[in-house]
Amino acid sequence: MIETEINGTEQPKPRRNDPVSIKLLLEAGVHFGHQKRRWNPRMKQYVFTQRNGIHIIDLQQSVGKIQEARNFVRDLIANGGDIVFVGTKKQAQEAVQEEATRCGAYYVVRRWLGGMLTNFTTIQARIDYLVRLEDRKARGEFELLPKKEALKLDKEMARLNGLFSGVKEMTNIPSALFVVDLMKEKIAIAEARQLGIPIVAMVDTDCDPRNINYPIPSNDDAIKAIRLISSIMADAVLEGKAGIEPFEEEMAAEEELTVENVEDVEEEADVEEEVLAPLKGEELIEE
Repeated sequence: MIETEINGTEQPKPRRNDPVSIKLLLEAGVHFGHQKRRWNPRMKQYVFTQRNGIHIIDLQQSVGKIQEARNFVRDLIANGGDIVFVGTKKQAQEAVQEEATRCGAYYVVRRWLGGMLTNFTTIQARIDYLVRLEDRKARGEFELLPKKEALKLDKEMARLNGLFSGVKEMTNIPSALFVVDLMKEKIAIAEARQLGIPIVAMVDTDCDPRNINYPIPSNDDAIKAIRLISSIMADAVLEGKAGIEPFEEEMAAEEELTVENVEDVEEEADVEEEVLAPLKGEELIEE
């Protein structure tokens, strides 16, 4: 696990140590699924309703699943495990990298290379090569090379850093993955399943949640939703490092999910389907 420090002295503290609320998820647009025609029937249990042809995710279930995932990650880290945050699609890259860096976790945001888990020895050899190149440059060896050769090595170093910068310090196969988009990260999911590595994942209404150890029903396309869920998982990592005990999730009476309070929070927070749906590459269908 990468050790992240603030001012070179201490670990950052979790931002959030209160229960996650339905209102918080609504404000981030976590409840927006895909169009009905694009749904996966295996997500039926996590669908609350549909509106204007768009499935609405049951956030009461999301709250519970977030807490299950959070407790798992916290305990994993507290017991010496580590986790890789995976989010290679454009709208996930910045949030995933920032949150993984904040909590000192490994991350992959450029491209998942086939064999990153199942052929770890070969991948590790490429990382070792990158580290050696960086060491050579730091010692000034590149300055002694012909300009063309030095430029070639610089380009190779940049390419490898793009692929491996988030896992450069990872010397063993990770204990778990946190994945933003199952459809995008099929190779990572397949490799983790092959090796029996637990998976925490955001599952949208077009996903198959089977074989995901800790599915989090959520919008995996909206930047705010991705950042929120990623930040909660990062907090869990920090809680594990700090030895913070898990709390019991309590659902207040006013936290009951209804069509009315979904609409109320959307209006208050200025969350609109017309804003979030284009992130899924869709046009709203009026019934």
